[in-house]
Amino acid sequence: MKLLFIYGSPAVGKLTVANEVAARTGIRVFHNHLSIDCIEPIFDYGTKSFGKLINLIRVETVREAARVGLDLIYTFCYAKDVDDPHVKKIIEVTEEHDGEVCFVLLRADRAELNKRVTEESRRKMGKAKTVEMMDFFHETYDLLSPVPDRESLIIDNTNLPAEAAAERIIAHFNLAKIGD
Repeated sequence: MKLLFIYGSPAVGKLTVANEVAARTGIRVFHNHLSIDCIEPIFDYGTKSFGKLINLIRVETVREAARVGLDLIYTFCYAKDVDDPHVKKIIEVTEEHDGEVCFVLLRADRAELNKRVTEESRRKMGKAKTVEMMDFFHETYDLLSPVPDRESLIIDNTNLPAEAAAERIIAHFNLAKIGD
């Protein structure tokens, strides 16, 4: 099992790139908002119960995919230090079933992120949608550092189409394409 762990700032294009990889490989996408959308109608964002259930859904979904040998693309907005325990747990549940975690850090310059964050597609998904929110996230958290102690493929997609980023990921991790 390969877990393709795509991470980066809000509005960097994690889901867009993940969907492009999925379209070419057939690997399923578990994006971070699936768990949020499931829990937020019941527990308020940021509460202890919200965080507990989000983490449970994410970890157990990855664990089960690894247990049955199902390749998976996982998107995540990683904040250095704050999210290290979660990342460690995702690695642990993947590797306990002989899975491999393949990290991809997407980056884009702030001007491009500020442009992307206001796009209509983000509103539909309930994602961060204002420049002020982006400023808060980038002033509060380190969203640009790679996951520690693991190699990450780092892609600057400021001016790189999602299709090209997907092709780089597929080639780097030697993922089988549909029809190969």
